[in-house]
Amino acid sequence: MRILVVGAGATGGYFGGRLLQAGRDVTFLVRPGRAKVLRDTGLRIVGLGEETVLEPPLVETGTLRETYGLVLLAVKATGLAPAIDDFAPAVGPGTLVLPFLNGLAHIDALDARFGADAVLGGVAKVLTTLDEDGAIRRLGPLQQLTYGARTEPVPPRLADVDAALSGAGFPAALSGRITEAMWAKWVFIAAIGAVNSLLRGTIGEVVAVPGGAEFAEAVVAEAASVAEAAGFPVPPADLEATRKTVTDPAMGGSSLYRDLLGGHPVEGEQIFGDLTARARRLGVATPLLDLVSLQLRVHQHRIG
Repeated sequence: MRILVVGAGATGGYFGGRLLQAGRDVTFLVRPGRAKVLRDTGLRIVGLGEETVLEPPLVETGTLRETYGLVLLAVKATGLAPAIDDFAPAVGPGTLVLPFLNGLAHIDALDARFGADAVLGGVAKVLTTLDEDGAIRRLGPLQQLTYGARTEPVPPRLADVDAALSGAGFPAALSGRITEAMWAKWVFIAAIGAVNSLLRGTIGEVVAVPGGAEFAEAVVAEAASVAEAAGFPVPPADLEATRKTVTDPAMGGSSLYRDLLGGHPVEGEQIFGDLTARARRLGVATPLLDLVSLQLRVHQHRIG
């Protein structure tokens, strides 16, 4: 199966690189600036004792002419609209699009453009960041993809997708309940991001003070209540794992928090704005998440 990876950053670059290492037919769709870095220094995966350098096949945006069997979409939600236009020429009658973005708003945009039958659901879990020199740095051992069909009947080529992503050096799992898994991750990232953003500290710093752990657990409960009202309650094991993470004294900050501190754009609307809008439609009160959403809107307005 020919795979087009859209986004060669911390997530797409990492998993795309692993697929390339495993001998899969992978091409990266990148903008000119990222293309220059990758051509000059290679696709580098570093950290945790690793120093991997790959020479990935590239196609620059605006020059895409061929269709692919699978499009792996791993961009920031703020860059979704231009990314859709960039990779649209790669989508043919049998192409499946597998997005790994936060929240669920991207699904509506992809369905509208390509049809729900062509769009799978996906969850990526990985601890990576993009260094200033363009290297993908591993911050922890977590590396996992979960994916599955959102519609019935199941797309005929889903088995080919599973074969392409399995056995490539990271855990990959085909799920029959992928929308539930996407909600579970949404609750997870919203909870961590809310605790970091509202209290302007790492998880460890928050739980080190009186009331910090209780506040973090209240945020988790609020986010989980939205998922439950939407019909996708977070499985007990996942909910307990989220609670443990947001009260872990050794836990740091989320990628959203790092972007916030650095004065960069954040996925406030995609993670919090959409979540609180759904909560209002469902009649669920989310005062803490509403506050985060408002705070991040102020941040976005400030940086322009």
